[in-house]
Amino acid sequence: MKRALSIKILSLVIVSSLFFSCQSNHNKTKLTEKAIEEVKTLNPEEKELKALVEKLLFAVGNSDWQTLESIVSKKANLASAIVRDEVSKNSVITIGEYFESQKKRERQPFYEPVNEYKFLINKSQIAFIWADATLHKFGVPRTNNVDNFTLIKEDGEWKFINISFTNTALPEELQKFDIEVFAKSYAQVWCSQRPNFVSSFFAEEGVLQINEGEPAVGTEAITNVAKGFMNTFPDMVVSMDSLITKSDKTRFYWTLTGTNDVPNGTGKKVKISGFEEWTLNDDGLIQESKGYFDNKEYKRQLEFGTHKK
Repeated sequence: MKRALSIKILSLVIVSSLFFSCQSNHNKTKLTEKAIEEVKTLNPEEKELKALVEKLLFAVGNSDWQTLESIVSKKANLASAIVRDEVSKNSVITIGEYFESQKKRERQPFYEPVNEYKFLINKSQIAFIWADATLHKFGVPRTNNVDNFTLIKEDGEWKFINISFTNTALPEELQKFDIEVFAKSYAQVWCSQRPNFVSSFFAEEGVLQINEGEPAVGTEAITNVAKGFMNTFPDMVVSMDSLITKSDKTRFYWTLTGTNDVPNGTGKKVKISGFEEWTLNDDGLIQESKGYFDNKEYKRQLEFGTHKK
């Protein structure tokens, strides 16, 4: 019975891959107006699946194995085709093997926004999602990833049962630094619970100063600053609100939300906004960052929560 089910799922994967490949759009630059309109009109089930794919890509970029293990079936497989100079290196492994191999590696963060989606949902039990994405590292697009996801309902919840992708290096002329993507990637790593991911966005002798306090100089000191916030808020999420660049300075406006749910913590929720003013070096890394937020309001929320009397 299990073998028959596996064959059926495999057959559906092949059919869906043919469906999506026949309809793929070879324009890899930007979403068309039509595609943008399609995103706006997704039905509730498609919106749920889209959010789940974005959660997976966010977690992979942050090496967040705990989140990944919660949304990926233990029976899942991972198939990859790494294309370089028109030569493809292919592999298929179980998701468990992938997790174990990656946990042992020293990884860098990456940011992988999806440019276009296609959905095929069968009786709300099996879903196939095609996603054309671009993988960025530190604000520079590196590869085009065409991802194919198969999801199946397990105990009423969608779980990834198969993940397949092709990874193709972008031409050098397309690998241009994008400050907005850099900022979104930076916000993502503040959510990672990996403080060294934050300091990797700084030059080796970079400087982070918060509210005119003692500057943290060098990646080790900056890692410790990030670690302090992450230890305070295990569920911390940092979102980018806006980005303003004038001359050689860039202001990154952010909002931090989190719960001080730690031993000897207050258990209160915090939501605070502020900004960092960056000076970038020639390598596209932060040479100096001066951060500001309302420290008095931050301390009040730590004690009493976000509600104001």
